[in-house]
Amino acid sequence: MDRMTNTTVNTPLAALLTNKRRVSALKALGVLTVADALTYYPFRVTDPVPVRALAEVCFGEKMACAVDVRALRVTPMNARRGYRLEVLVDDAPTAASRAMQPRTAALVFFSHRKSYVDWMASRLRAGLQLVISGDPSTFNDRLQFTHPDILTVAPAEPPAAEPQLAFGEPAVQPQPRLRYDVDSVAQGLARATRPRPVYHANSRISSEHIHETIDQVLRLLAGEDPFAASPVTADSAQFGEQFALGEAARARLAEQIPDVLPESVRTAKRLMHRAQAFCAIHEPQSVADFKRAIETMRYEEAFVCQCALLMARGRAATSHAYACTDVQLRDGYIERLPFALTNGQREVIDAIGTDMGRAHPMQRLLQGEVGSGKTVVAVAAMLQAVGSGHQAVLVAPTQVLAEQHFQSISESVGGRVPVHLLTGGMKLAARRKVLAAAASGEPCIVVATHAAFSKSFQAPNLALAVIDEQHRFGVEQREALRAKSERDPHLLVMTATPIPRTAAMTWFGDLDISWLTELPGGRKPIRTFVIPEADAHMMADMFWHIRRRIDEGERAYIICPRIEPDEAGDEPAGEPDTPELLDDAALGESAEPRPPLHAVVEIAERLQSLPQFRGVRLCTLTGRDDDAAKARIMADFESGATPVMVATTVVEVGVDVPQASCITIFDADRYGLSQLHQLRGRVGRGGTDSWAFLVSRAEPGTVAQERLEVIAGSLDGAEIASRDLELRGAGDVLGDAQSGGKSSLKLLRVVQDARMIADARASAQELLAHDPDLAGHVQLAGAVLDFTRGNEQYLTSN
Repeated sequence: MDRMTNTTVNTPLAALLTNKRRVSALKALGVLTVADALTYYPFRVTDPVPVRALAEVCFGEKMACAVDVRALRVTPMNARRGYRLEVLVDDAPTAASRAMQPRTAALVFFSHRKSYVDWMASRLRAGLQLVISGDPSTFNDRLQFTHPDILTVAPAEPPAAEPQLAFGEPAVQPQPRLRYDVDSVAQGLARATRPRPVYHANSRISSEHIHETIDQVLRLLAGEDPFAASPVTADSAQFGEQFALGEAARARLAEQIPDVLPESVRTAKRLMHRAQAFCAIHEPQSVADFKRAIETMRYEEAFVCQCALLMARGRAATSHAYACTDVQLRDGYIERLPFALTNGQREVIDAIGTDMGRAHPMQRLLQGEVGSGKTVVAVAAMLQAVGSGHQAVLVAPTQVLAEQHFQSISESVGGRVPVHLLTGGMKLAARRKVLAAAASGEPCIVVATHAAFSKSFQAPNLALAVIDEQHRFGVEQREALRAKSERDPHLLVMTATPIPRTAAMTWFGDLDISWLTELPGGRKPIRTFVIPEADAHMMADMFWHIRRRIDEGERAYIICPRIEPDEAGDEPAGEPDTPELLDDAALGESAEPRPPLHAVVEIAERLQSLPQFRGVRLCTLTGRDDDAAKARIMADFESGATPVMVATTVVEVGVDVPQASCITIFDADRYGLSQLHQLRGRVGRGGTDSWAFLVSRAEPGTVAQERLEVIAGSLDGAEIASRDLELRGAGDVLGDAQSGGKSSLKLLRVVQDARMIADARASAQELLAHDPDLAGHVQLAGAVLDFTRGNEQYLTSN
């Protein structure tokens, strides 16, 4: 009883479910609380099941039918351990209504647990009416249904009382009193034929068991006993009907699952109440109800997201920053560059200069192709801050990239400006020196990794924070940077991850957005080829081509998703360079089990045994290498001492080796397009011809193969990102490569839902104009806060 009265959306499932294996399996799917269960949406619903007589069966097609129980028996299975329950039924009720002769069939249930078989048998008795739903088959020339869904129908008249003896004892041993699932055959058929939700499952838990758990959760929220009905008949609870018809259930669920959307917005858009939507999603009465409920929750996600972005932008507009108006140092740097800026670079530098000259913080996202010259723009902005007497920090996501930025910036400013490097792996004395310089407030540039977010780093004179590769950092980390200074720093976020313009306007709506679309002169397009791994001839030709480029003094990357071949599962958990691989849903159906992923150790050994690499030294680079090892490996690779590098995706961001002309990516069919585009950008940076080879084991005609054809045929990052979103489908908003954590956006689709997002933004603007802090909309305010915390990768200010 306590569970029924105390259950809320925040209750952990571990406190409600007695089956700990199921709790563990759900945890692996990210389902930890009642709220997680409610928002674990089915990806489709089944078609309504047709009602047929047994004489009308179509093998291979599910059907529903009303039947009478004739007899039943429980027998042990001789061939294997376990028990078998066989129920003989006929379809007299259904056949009569369809003017047909009745037929018989067997309902068969197997289990190694006798308790299950006994429990199932205890629900049935001769003469009882059932509604069954399942797939028909034959065994020994007899029609049968194996493990069908069953609903017991209450008899029109209660069973006659047992005859009594003189002293009140029954003349025969009474049978246990049955609890019936439905009151009539018509009600049972209505329930058996309705659509059923289908969930993404795994080897540890089935879609049916996920549905059963969510059904139990809904019943607990409604104050009912979820174990009063069959623990294996998940559709015994009619929450869609309860919400539509049952006043008590409606009130209880509405109280436990309050609306997030304002009543005015929900009414104007003809959306369901939130509790009603959850019921219609997990217990749909029709496909139309399911679609309407999904649309309701999708709009809610769009509305909450847009409220969060608009509120963030409003807060930024009222805070104070250092006005940086001296551009002499910046302009001198630009004049000394050995190349001319592109028109796009010039325009963005001017726009940033104007923003930084104001006394409220700049909020700008700089989106540019790989190699489009974003770093030059960032250095110019930092020199404007330093020239105005303030400090600037550039935060890079990896140690390798931070060191490369430090080296290139130090060389380009020519000693005119102090440049410091701050990383987690520095020796204590050097680290203290950098921290002291920053804390003194002296005008300088600090290039840092995540060490910039530590409490020991203080920069009271900080006027500009540049964050490279935005998707690697979250809101809380950016807020930590703001706390370092006496005023809010200007913020410049840079990313080469291709994001469609519609997506950028949606998810970075609190920022001004600039695009660098021109590549600097001298860069040649990268030629991309898809190589089937099973084609030995093409693989050999690819390796010979790489050898010829090495002999010409160039370098080659070989990328693998794993470090060692014996790592369990599809992904090496906990590694700093674990790639964001596509899941089975995104990869599509496969006729064969997917082969294990390639590993750095395995491929390095394989290459050393090939004639193409005889006499060539190879190096390996992974996230497990310490900072000193990474620096040594990169130095040997750049010098040509080891011209072939076998690496994980640790090289994805920012690694700049001009001599690199070839990149081979194993298991390319398992990556998202955005990450492949990032990896491809590691070559061709020195003006030479360059090649990208996507080694694939994708089957012809699959979505995975189509995905590779997209990237082989295009170098346009925005086009690639748009196609990536379309191919991934619902739920993957910016793609796995952009997500740095768990997202609460599960239904919204950037490309398909662009109009909905624009409508939600307009409605959110109207609401916030009258209630800027959402003081009158407590549930919405809470949802906005949860969204901000759970979607740090999308927001750039809190």
